[in-house]
Amino acid sequence: MSAQIIDGKSIAAALRQKVAAEVSRLSTQHGITPGLAVVLAGSNPASMSYVGSKAKATVETGMRSFDHRLPETVSQAELLALVRRLNADPAVHGILVQLPLPPQLDAQEVLAAIDPSKDVDGFHPLNAGRLATGLPALTPCTPLGCIMLARTVHESLTGLEAVVIGRSNIVGKPLAQLLLAENATVTITHSRTRDLPGVCRRADLLFAAIGRAEMVRGDWIKPGATVIDVGINRVLDSSGKSRLVGDVAFDEASQVARAITPVPGGVGPMTIACLMVNTVRAASRIAGLTPAI
Repeated sequence: MSAQIIDGKSIAAALRQKVAAEVSRLSTQHGITPGLAVVLAGSNPASMSYVGSKAKATVETGMRSFDHRLPETVSQAELLALVRRLNADPAVHGILVQLPLPPQLDAQEVLAAIDPSKDVDGFHPLNAGRLATGLPALTPCTPLGCIMLARTVHESLTGLEAVVIGRSNIVGKPLAQLLLAENATVTITHSRTRDLPGVCRRADLLFAAIGRAEMVRGDWIKPGATVIDVGINRVLDSSGKSRLVGDVAFDEASQVARAITPVPGGVGPMTIACLMVNTVRAASRIAGLTPAI
């Protein structure tokens, strides 16, 4: 048995096309061009790469991109002042402050300062609370992408047993809330979980988001399960060459699972595509419209 490979690149490309069509409709019918402001403090290479990818996708879908690059030495007051200006700017419908921030900055205070209606990362406490209580909310992009990927394998997630490895505010917790909304039965596991492999073997849907290279082995996986690998880890192979791997041992897992996401090319492209979705949804709601995507 060899698993179906869930092609995140092609699924994300199709989603971006839907976003572009909706951006065109909003512009034509309502005179709205969604705008996304991305704030980068410092020069972290990974963050700079992510910001570049996000800006490119924004422009390609017909939205306006507002790029704010701040020095590594920026103060908390300066960053908060920029967030307040973006909150008040009617051309900006989505605000994303790229993490991690330089050490002198308080990320929680910055994220809480973003207007919740423009919080396209879905990290504001108000959006987290709305998600947890089943109210409409802007949802973190990676968990949203994970659900969309799972839905390409399973028409309905109702009644499936889902196990999430990792309890972060960015992925694990919001992913569990989205799975509950899909009527899955959800278990969140973490570093203190007893018999983690045994818990994972129960899962019809297994989501790995722990940041430990190839930790999840093939014998952790229930035969026929769907595996969504959120991890992105850089490791050296036997020749000393760097490569990217997930949190799941892909070769082992693909011999057991029904379907699996690759790394790279799985969850990553969906995260950026879902950021585009959130920006369009935010623009629609700010204008008093029901989001069509």
